[in-house]
Amino acid sequence: MSVMRKVLLAMSTSPFLREQATSRTFVRKSVSAFMPGEKIEDALQAAAALKPQGINTILTRLGEGVTKLDEAERVTEHYLDVLDKVKATGLDAQISVKPTQLGLDLDAAQCQRNLDRICEKAERLGNVPVWIDMENSPYVEPTLTLFRASKAKYKGVGIAIQAYLYRTAKDIESLIPLGPAIRIVKGAYLEAPEVAYPKKSDVDENFYTLCVRLMKEDAQKSGALLHIATHDTALIDRLLKYIDDNQVPAAAYEFAMLYGIQRNQQLRLAQAGRRIRVLISYGEYWFPWYMRRLAERPANVTFVLKNLFGG
Repeated sequence: MSVMRKVLLAMSTSPFLREQATSRTFVRKSVSAFMPGEKIEDALQAAAALKPQGINTILTRLGEGVTKLDEAERVTEHYLDVLDKVKATGLDAQISVKPTQLGLDLDAAQCQRNLDRICEKAERLGNVPVWIDMENSPYVEPTLTLFRASKAKYKGVGIAIQAYLYRTAKDIESLIPLGPAIRIVKGAYLEAPEVAYPKKSDVDENFYTLCVRLMKEDAQKSGALLHIATHDTALIDRLLKYIDDNQVPAAAYEFAMLYGIQRNQQLRLAQAGRRIRVLISYGEYWFPWYMRRLAERPANVTFVLKNLFGG
């Protein structure tokens, strides 16, 4: 792991830096490159602008680790309202939630009930997919437990899985019989070398291997859906070659990227007829998420500096 990435990930957990950053105009300006605004209306407006270009969306409210169950209740109610708003707009927009937003740290059973309320309404409104985000490694097992429980009751629930963790290949093997929707991401937290690949090249190779596994015939027969969540052009092109060489059905995979990052790449995929979905984040609790985005690629830091100074 690069020194820059370690520093940025360490900074993401600092309450002092969060307080300082969120009060400074120049930081808020740079954040606007990655998120259209702090309100759900801003996210919906951005989603509507992407739709004519053949790009669909996932909406997620930033924030994690609520400290009171009534906060988790408010987050749950927020997502129930978002589902109504998505239905009213007619957008092809899904939602993505973090378990600790729904109270996982406080009461796992209540977290499950909150998640199931969201999944139930999403299914009732037309099978709107609900994605469960993956947080850092201590949360992997309880998050998988949540997913398995909700998947047994609702069709449209998916989960993010992190390629940088050693355990992920076994986790995927255990999930394939469920016909899962899985979003493969590289991973954006500061993890110990005992649990995660420290080298980018190893993470990239595992990412490719995991994606290929989910496009194999047995996974497709189970009903698995792969979300390929990366901005790495070389990795995308390598996977596109596999897809074309092996005639992987279009319904078996989608590309997933982040709002404001690799815009030309997003358009390239959409114009080539590939299914692509952009994750649009919004909300006031953006500092930890923002620092993790910067840490993912050194080029992101350059991108922000250009945005700040008009370069």
